[in-house]
Amino acid sequence: MAVNVYSTNVTLENLSRHDMLAWVNDCLSSNFTKIEELCTGAAYCQFMDMLFPGSVVLKKVKFKTNLEHEYIQNFKILQSGFKKMGVDKVIPVDKLIKGRFQDNFEFLQWFKKFFDANYDGREYDGYEARGGASLGSGSRNGSMGQLPVVMAPPVRPAPKAAPPPPRPAMVRQPVPQAKPVPNRSSGPRPAVANQRGDTKIDELETQMMDMKLTVDGLEKERDFYFGKLRDIEMMCQEHDSEQNPILQKILDILYATEDGFAPPEELDGEVPNQAPEEDEY
Repeated sequence: MAVNVYSTNVTLENLSRHDMLAWVNDCLSSNFTKIEELCTGAAYCQFMDMLFPGSVVLKKVKFKTNLEHEYIQNFKILQSGFKKMGVDKVIPVDKLIKGRFQDNFEFLQWFKKFFDANYDGREYDGYEARGGASLGSGSRNGSMGQLPVVMAPPVRPAPKAAPPPPRPAMVRQPVPQAKPVPNRSSGPRPAVANQRGDTKIDELETQMMDMKLTVDGLEKERDFYFGKLRDIEMMCQEHDSEQNPILQKILDILYATEDGFAPPEELDGEVPNQAPEEDEY
């Protein structure tokens, strides 16, 4: 299981954005040029594979994407890995996927602390682990320029990013058990009851986050494909006068419904191809 860490202004190291990017690129053989690029969530998924092999399914991660709903899917994979390894960090997905520097830099600072507390020093070839997929917008220059991946040695994190000894302040200490008090009822002690309540709240928050990520992902995907269908419909309608049977067939497919359902225009007695009039209020 993972060692949980908690970042504050006291525990954060004074590393610049350039130091942090260099650390990420050294660990993962990636080519990030800006902190904002980490908003896809792909790098964190690979870090989890580096720290805890098997905690995430890398083949499901979208390493090269600029679609927001795929960012959400990557963070859902990351959250699943957190849950599997007992990491109680709540990922601020809504903020991270917007690609703003401050939000992504703060999360990266926390993750650096988490990495330092859990990394065991094993070698890891990030480029090979993700099947040669590119990660980051930069080019693969320098010593790794045009060499095939089999010739590139496994990348060990740079010495400057060597994990410091875990600090006691960063690790949550277990709540001490209350000593039994004579002549009291055998019901649950307040400290134990509170601990159980906190655990239940954490479980419910995790479930809510999973459901929210699922709904957000489905909504993004729905809007994405609906927009494509709408573009196809408008293109067909623009050439409707040509009486092209292929275009008519496409429109028939777009307007087809399941048994027992009918388009709103038909229910109102209007022609399906006619745009409905706006209701007056």
